[in-house]
Amino acid sequence: MVKRSDIQARAAMMRVRFEAAGGQVVDPPLLQPAGTLLDLYGEDIRARAYVTTDALRGEQMMRPDFTVPVVQMHMRDGAEPARYTYSGEVFRRQEHDPDRSNEYVQVGYEVFDRDDPAAADAEVFSLFALQLRGLSLRAATGDIGILIAAVQGLKTTERRKAALMRHLWRPRRFRALLDRFAGRTPVPASREALLASENPMGFDTPMIGKRKAAEIEARIEALREDADTGPISDTEMVGLDSLLAVRETMPFALEQLRDVAVDLPQISPALDRLEARIAALAARGVNVHDLDFEAAYGRTSMEYYDGFVFGFYAERRPDLPPIATGGRYDALTRQLGNGTEIPAVGGVLRPDLMLEIEEGAQ
Repeated sequence: MVKRSDIQARAAMMRVRFEAAGGQVVDPPLLQPAGTLLDLYGEDIRARAYVTTDALRGEQMMRPDFTVPVVQMHMRDGAEPARYTYSGEVFRRQEHDPDRSNEYVQVGYEVFDRDDPAAADAEVFSLFALQLRGLSLRAATGDIGILIAAVQGLKTTERRKAALMRHLWRPRRFRALLDRFAGRTPVPASREALLASENPMGFDTPMIGKRKAAEIEARIEALREDADTGPISDTEMVGLDSLLAVRETMPFALEQLRDVAVDLPQISPALDRLEARIAALAARGVNVHDLDFEAAYGRTSMEYYDGFVFGFYAERRPDLPPIATGGRYDALTRQLGNGTEIPAVGGVLRPDLMLEIEEGAQ
């Protein structure tokens, strides 16, 4: 059994290493305003966070992670460029798995730098790899920005692209929408009947619920416009299917994605960024020829990342969550920056899991 004092000692040692790399120590409050987190994640966050209320400050959440408060702090009064490090407890409700911790320590490192995003990506990844050296972990990488570019460049309506973007991190829902927009799945009979009706609002039943009649009519009109829109082309669908299937080491993945760009030329700038990142990682001493890259990686658990993503896993302990995760979150700085933004990348490590792996090996 790993002792709490050992976890704290390991966290302090790791934070000192990040300080040596230039990280300024920060310590966001344990209680965070719920409004910001709800705006970012919607009501789903309530199922994962501890929520309380304060007479003066309103609804509060026990700190579910460090990244959001660190971004808020930097966008409010941080200098540029900046590097931050931290260690402390985060809190997550566990309603389905009693064996997973609902309170644990995170150690993190975040970089805000406009000059060279590829170099910043490589800096964070290589520092994490050094912290985890000797643990026999598998590193996985990806780039959500490639899929975002593919969706945003589709030859279809803005409404459809917005729907796909909204569900990018929900693979099943994303696939269902994609198949529907491509005409691969039939329109539900209930929707066909609704759209075929000359006056779908012509009923005497009283209105119940929060939606007003005008909102319902607008939704029906949007469904009619969508029904009149042609399907996403077979060429683009083949490209998307091929993109999502890419799973190779980094250099070979880039080659495959360059082939995909023949059908989806809009991803070429994102591939240029991937190529620059590969070069920056190699310059940092990372063996990119053995580093896994999955184009679909990070889509189920990394909701605020919009570019490079990575994780480290103990394959001999599939019962454990990732030992470390991170990635690029430029869009998050825009959401929290009140009109300003800055390229940013970072991640977190779990010292408790590191110690558990070491204890098991002994």
